[in-house]
Amino acid sequence: MPTFNPDNVLLMNARDGMIPTQFASEMVGEVVRNSAVMQLAQLEDMTAPKKVITYLAEGPGAYWVNEAERIQTSKATWLKAEMEAKKLAVIIPVSKEFLRYTVTDFFQMIRPKIAEAFYTKFDQAALFGTNSPYAAGQNILAAATTAGNAVALDDAEALYGQLNGLLGLVEDNEIDPDGIATVRSMKQKFRGELDSTGRPIYVKGDGTAPDDILGLPLAYVNGKSFDKTKAVAFTGDWDYARFGVLQDFEYEVSTDATLTTIADETGEPISLFERDMFALRVTAHFAFMVLKDEAFAALTPDVTP
Repeated sequence: MPTFNPDNVLLMNARDGMIPTQFASEMVGEVVRNSAVMQLAQLEDMTAPKKVITYLAEGPGAYWVNEAERIQTSKATWLKAEMEAKKLAVIIPVSKEFLRYTVTDFFQMIRPKIAEAFYTKFDQAALFGTNSPYAAGQNILAAATTAGNAVALDDAEALYGQLNGLLGLVEDNEIDPDGIATVRSMKQKFRGELDSTGRPIYVKGDGTAPDDILGLPLAYVNGKSFDKTKAVAFTGDWDYARFGVLQDFEYEVSTDATLTTIADETGEPISLFERDMFALRVTAHFAFMVLKDEAFAALTPDVTP
């Protein structure tokens, strides 16, 4: 059994600071790997809370000309959009018994839980706008709905045709979908679905490549992040969805705070001092925005009574 390590006094006495570099990097990596949106969307490097993105909305045109005829000029259409990083935070109360472990062990054990809390909240906001700090309409479901690309699943019809039609909604805008975000409970439906020639439309990934359906990679959303009452799957050209991670994760430790957002067995706020506990507060800043609504489509639940 691990014993108390004097080095843990550093953890107890710390009032604020950076999570050790090793664990901050691992935590960022874990968030990015497990967030379906971050797997598909394009990362923007951020060195400040706000960043202006310049993107190509329409390319230049060309013209037929006769010999010696004046050639017309043309230019590309560039648009600007500003994305802003918003603070995401979590407070995790922990018993003093954790101090039997080293600081390294502590962060190693708690890191997956912190990462899960962050990527769950981020995907909820980016996909559905749930408790979102971003501007109205800055989520994938809202974008697809605004573009008229949200269609209801018909459980009486073959899934193959409906997914094919979903991709077609994006392609109708001369945009190529490059990925599908869905939830793992859809795997069974995908595995049993055949195309018009009788071949499976679902291909299991080999570890070096993700699962794919109809030739597009699948990114699975954490079940806690995915609102099945609002969507079944999303597709689109995910280059038109951008996200950013500003600076490292930061933490602050408290041993005397009263946590008003959670209650004990009597319904009262938890006093860390009374319970001989401490709480770890972790914060990070994430940005997200959709650049083009018509680049996305959503398959929504069957509402047939």
